[in-house]
Amino acid sequence: MPFTRRAVNRASHSALATALTAAVVALAGCATGSTSTTQNASSSPSVPANAPALEQAYVSVVAKVLPSVVQITSDRALGSGIVFDTKGDIVTNAHVVGQATKFQVRLADNSQSIPATLVGAYPPDDLAVIKLDTPPSTLHPAHFGDSSKLQVGDIVLAMGNPLGLTGSVTDGIISATGRTVTEPAEGSSQPATLPDIIQTSAAINPGNSGGALVDLVGDVIGVPTLAAVEPQSGGLGGAAPGLGFAIPSNLVTDIAGQLVAHTGHVVNSHRAELGVRVVTVVDPTGQPAGMGVVSVVPGGPAAAAGIQPGEVITAVNNTPVHDASDLAQTLATLDPGQKVEVSLITAQGTTRTVTVTLGQLAGS
Repeated sequence: MPFTRRAVNRASHSALATALTAAVVALAGCATGSTSTTQNASSSPSVPANAPALEQAYVSVVAKVLPSVVQITSDRALGSGIVFDTKGDIVTNAHVVGQATKFQVRLADNSQSIPATLVGAYPPDDLAVIKLDTPPSTLHPAHFGDSSKLQVGDIVLAMGNPLGLTGSVTDGIISATGRTVTEPAEGSSQPATLPDIIQTSAAINPGNSGGALVDLVGDVIGVPTLAAVEPQSGGLGGAAPGLGFAIPSNLVTDIAGQLVAHTGHVVNSHRAELGVRVVTVVDPTGQPAGMGVVSVVPGGPAAAAGIQPGEVITAVNNTPVHDASDLAQTLATLDPGQKVEVSLITAQGTTRTVTVTLGQLAGS
């Protein structure tokens, strides 16, 4: 299933806002003519006894967390971010910052934008940190929860700035944990493959990228980054409602913490690598058939196992590998130092299997 990132292109923002305004006007017109269908109190369905408590929990969580959610704009994109600490560090998605180094940040309690500068980005995990040039004393850092404790069915709220509507909130549940998804490639950049992703039914719309996925305690348990789209003709499709994805908070605090502590660098990626440069090869019917090894990193895991340029990787850890997405998704589920079997087709057309001790993907 294809996915789309949830940042807004600045060029399309004005048109989206105009269309949204028209939709709001139309809805308001409908509302004024609907009084004749209003039911009286005696025919209304009964309200569950625990509904007021749940409603109050929503209200309390929004009041607690929304001051920690910011709007980020650059010359190319609009997205969201979360206040990470009192020093002015803001965590967001790497695809929100893109190639920009300067930003304008709008806090929830201040209509005036504050300039910010890039601290660092780590595209493999689609995370980045920017820092306010002049952090105010009223910053509200978010509290990040333990995403390893999430359960399917947990109620969550997504907070961000969809379509530039600051401080918007949607709700849903945790639909799944432990997903592995590959983001769409942009330009010449390699698509990021994200392991252990949270799937949620809370609506994730353009502009929600980098915002907060929050539990009913008010802890940030994820950073929304992707939504699924329905595949249609030409590979283009509309949003698939209720299929949003967020980076788990444990990974967010780890990578963002490294970016802050090491002046924009990640020193421990925790991600496995094979140590090869590869291209997709096709079979006689034109279908992807494996990853052709173009070169091997000297002294790397593949070199140590005797993998040679010209060979074709067809499986890793007993998982078939047909193209770059397959290889990236498989490696994303494995750990540095793990021993795995790699199936190969040699340049002479014979098959063989070698054992590789995986290395660690370089930081930034």
